[in-house]
Parts: sequence; C-alpha cells; structure tokens
Amino acid sequence: MMIDLDNLTIKKAHESMKNGDFSAVDLTERYLEVIKEKNPELNIYLEVFETDALKDAEEADRRFKKGDAVYMTGIPVALKDNILYKGHIASAASKILENYVAVYDSTVVTKLKEAGAVIIGRTNMDEFAMGVSTENSAYGVTKNPHDTKRVPGGSSGGSTAAVAINGTLVALGSDTAGSCRQPAAFCGVVGLKPTYGSISRNGLIAMGSSLDIIGPITKSVSDAEIVFNTIKGQDPMDSTSVSDDFYERKKGSKLRIGIPKEFLNMGVDERILSNFEESVSKLKSLGYEIKDIKLPYVKYSVPVYYIISPAEVSSNLARFDGVKYGLHVEGDDLLGDYLKTRRQGFGKEVKRRIIIGTYVLSSGYYDAYYSKAMVVRDLISEDYKKAFEEVDLILTPTTTGPAFKIGEKVNDPIKMYLEDIFTGPANIVGLPAISIPSGFIEEEGSKLPIGIQFVAPLNCEDILFEVGKKFRDE
Repeated sequence: MMIDLDNLTIKKAHESMKNGDFSAVDLTERYLEVIKEKNPELNIYLEVFETDALKDAEEADRRFKKGDAVYMTGIPVALKDNILYKGHIASAASKILENYVAVYDSTVVTKLKEAGAVIIGRTNMDEFAMGVSTENSAYGVTKNPHDTKRVPGGSSGGSTAAVAINGTLVALGSDTAGSCRQPAAFCGVVGLKPTYGSISRNGLIAMGSSLDIIGPITKSVSDAEIVFNTIKGQDPMDSTSVSDDFYERKKGSKLRIGIPKEFLNMGVDERILSNFEESVSKLKSLGYEIKDIKLPYVKYSVPVYYIISPAEVSSNLARFDGVKYGLHVEGDDLLGDYLKTRRQGFGKEVKRRIIIGTYVLSSGYYDAYYSKAMVVRDLISEDYKKAFEEVDLILTPTTTGPAFKIGEKVNDPIKMYLEDIFTGPANIVGLPAISIPSGFIEEEGSKLPIGIQFVAPLNCEDILFEVGKKFRDE
C-alpha cells in the first residue's frame, strides 16, 4: 500500500489507522522500505530494529482494535544513539561504548512504549553529542539529504536527517547547545529544545548535566507538541526534572515578539538576514507586535558554554574507564588500563573537550575560568528575565548560514563552536526554544533549508507551539 509520507502527520496517521486505511504494520513497513533504500548512502541509522519494530506495530494494531489507542500509538520513532532502549546497543557514536547494551529503558522510551509507539532504530550523532556536524561520529559522517556533500548538522544529525528523508515520522534527539535545533534548520524540519527539567534525563548518556535536554524532531510544530506532551513530566529518577507548574507562566492578550538586533550582527550570512526580515514581516502580518530588545551579555554565550560544558564533560566522562562497562584495553597495570582504554576509545573532539574541562576545573584555574563563566551565566539569565518583562517571545535566526560542506570546518574548532551562537544561550539559562523551517537558500545548484528560532520564558512551550503553528499555517 502507498502511504503519502511527505504529508503525513501524527494526527493524520492516527485517524488513518483508526479508520483502517492502513495498519501500524503497514506504516512501519513503509518507513523500513525508505530506510533500506536511502540509508546506505546517507549513513543516518546505525541500527534498525526491524524485528522489534514490527512486533511493536502488531501490538499497536491490537490497541486500535481494542479502542484504547492514543496519538502516539503505532507512530514510528527513531532514537538518537545516546538514549537507552533496554536490550539494544546505545553507543553514543563512540568506540568506547561500541558494544554497550542498555540494561534499562530511559524514561522517555518507557513513556513512548506506554503510548504504543514503534521504536524503529538508533540514529547517528556526534560522539557523546560533542559537535555540530555529525562528523565526529566514530561510525562515519551522516550526509545531508538535501545535498550529500554537506553536513546535516549536529549533534542530532542522524535524527533530523531520518525525519527529513521520511525514514521515520518522529525522532528524538538531545540538545546541549542547539543539537536539536541547528540540524533541524539544516535539514528543513522542526526541532524543539524544551525547558530544562521538563523531560527526564534518566537514561540519556550524559554530556553536560546542567545543559542537556531530550527534544523531539518532527515535520510539523503540531507533531512536536504531541511528542512533547507524551514524554514530558517530573521523574523521581531525575532530580533535576520539574513538574508542569514549577515555573510561573505570564502571557498577555497580544503576543509581543522581541528582536535583539545587535545580536544579529555576529557574522551572519546576508541571505539568512534577508530571510529573517521576511519572517518578521510575516509575523507582523499575522498580528504580532514586534519590538526591539537588548541582550547585552548574550554575546558571551559561546565562550561561557565552552567553559561550562567541557567542565561537565570532564566529570561525566570519567566513568568510562574500561572497568565498569564498554571498551576494555589491557595495560601493564590499572592505570595502564585506564590510559589505553580512553586513548583508543575516545575520538579527537571528545579528548579535546575533556582536556579543556579538566584544565578549567584544575587548581589555580577554577576561579580564573569556571567561576567567572558561572557569573556570566547568571548575567545572561538576567538579560532574558528583563527581556521577557517586555516581550513574550524572542526571535533570531537558528544558524548563521546554511549547511556547510563536509570537511569544511572540521579542522577549525573555533568555527565549529561559533555554530552555537544563536542556539547556545537557551541551554545556558534553561529556556525552551524551537527551530522551524523558514525557507531555502540556493547554493551550487542545491536548495538548502534554513530556519528561524523562537525562544520563550521557562515552561512556556505552549506559546512556542501557538506561534509556530500560525507561522507554519498548521
């Protein structure tokens, strides 16, 4: 049976399965066909769970017959390779966890299973989520479906590319400085970074514990909303998770959108700025009030992030020592085991960040770097608090340019790190943000997708969804 995957949404799929137009098994088989056709060239999936997925789909069909199906029942979902799914490998795209099999389900997977979703496979990513291009994967780069000479973004590049090629209806990624939003912009899909703590991190392989959040990647804002509502919620297994009413909501009758103009002069492609102005004009035509705002300390977000994040990386990745789980390489003694395992197991970018993080936490440098970064983090947070007294949302481009070529920036860490300039601030202060497609840029014969980003106050995902759906005419 032919299913129109290009225009399929969760609600459309739900109604079709409910009415018997096609079954969950039919839908899963259709996505599996696309994966078999396109994955060999694009390297999106590291593993496809075909047998388990079809079993999940059969169970979903039984739920439809019983009449207790919900929106996510029978919906194929791809998991980023750092989200645990019991009985399946979760390698974080690293050699050090190459054969690590999860012994429990992450909380998000438990919630998806309860809803009757179909877990279809695990997707490629930058190793331990460190990167913006998926070039840091130990298992090869994922290619952008819109131009195979270019990156899909990162670190959730596999998840966004999977949605873009119709290799799944929904994917989960993780977002530490833009890892759901930046690749979503590069691949022409929707990427949501929820409020820090709104979704449990239990079962997410940690990178930066004060920054990480799991987020949905979808083709529509409506679908992102459904997935978010399915997997959100406080979890006793994650002490940083919070309930829906933890943060106070403030919302006026007429939504105001703030534009931090001085922040847009940070090496942004003129074509991105032109598209951004078109997006602003569209928002005005939809009845939104546009207001200039100032975020004076936000320009320091990238250096702040690249002190705090490596510090947390240094601590979190200390557990990968060749003793507890994962790769083990024999040395002459216990220290030799540690050194050889980590030398062979970790990639170049991961080693770089561990070294930076260990340095900024070391005696004599902690106060000079880490403490100062935490002070500036608070100042950035104050910037947003003041801004949200004047506006309900803040709008920026998602990226400074379209997807870049594979290999173009891989040897220049600074250029790579600057990719986080618009997306990183939301993680530093825990705010929810969404990237939605806003058009295309023509370059060397390819139509390259680009996106705009809305940032909302804490726990105000509902405003992101409201404005995003209107902008996308959903």
